[in-house]
Amino acid sequence: MSPNITPFFDTTTCTISYVIVDDRTGDCAIIDPVLDYEPRSGRIHTTSADKLIDFIQRQHLRVEWILETHAHADHISSAHYLKRKLGGKIAIGDRIPAVQTTFKKIFNLGDEFMPDGHHFNHLLADDETFQIGKLSARALFVPGHTPADVAYQIDDAIFVGDTLFMPDVGTARADFPGGNAQTLYRSIQKILAFPPQTRLFMCHDYPPNGRDPAWETTVARQRKENIHVHDGIDEQTFMEMRNKRDATLEAPVLLLPSIQTNIRAGELPPPENNGVSYFKIPIKTS
Repeated sequence: MSPNITPFFDTTTCTISYVIVDDRTGDCAIIDPVLDYEPRSGRIHTTSADKLIDFIQRQHLRVEWILETHAHADHISSAHYLKRKLGGKIAIGDRIPAVQTTFKKIFNLGDEFMPDGHHFNHLLADDETFQIGKLSARALFVPGHTPADVAYQIDDAIFVGDTLFMPDVGTARADFPGGNAQTLYRSIQKILAFPPQTRLFMCHDYPPNGRDPAWETTVARQRKENIHVHDGIDEQTFMEMRNKRDATLEAPVLLLPSIQTNIRAGELPPPENNGVSYFKIPIKTS
């Protein structure tokens, strides 16, 4: 039986979160949820996450999993907040300690931050299967955007995270710490080796030319139309394009607060002795 998939598009970060439901049992999973953050004021609010909560409660669903495709650099995860409100296990790929180790150094996090993945309830290995009610799901290791990305296959649907965008937008950047364009190309080919009718669900959409946001496509359409990686684009050509393009891109607006939260499974940095949590901003002088 195919999953019941409901998308939620966040207009501020262009992120698509999903609720995946097994209609037979009422069990569900949440993929890549958003916590709202106003960088000018430092204010956190939960409007986006509360939409998920309202949907899940109105449908009388049980949350089994809160799934992250990677430690996002463009939005803060609401996984920790949703777990407190709805229950469920927060999961991510089992390579997340490599990302935590890198950013522990960058942000000079103290001894209290152990980069061993324990912040998450479960670390998923490549090809590991798990259940959402009676639905069978599988984690697919797809590094390149970061060294720890995973996609999630549920029946004929794959939630690709930041590997691919809609065909007219292309592919994810590969210049974050531990990212690699060659690795990304090979991960994309792993996804595009699935049957042509396989449905692919994006984590982001940045609509060009004024089109409406979109998030669902197919393997066949990506192979035919993706502007960066359609059939006929070889590995070397892709690497040259990706590296050249990435050199022109600015850091995401929410990079610094997002990473500090998302390597903690959506939990904010621990409060200091005044009871307030703070994000660190490394200062570059050259």
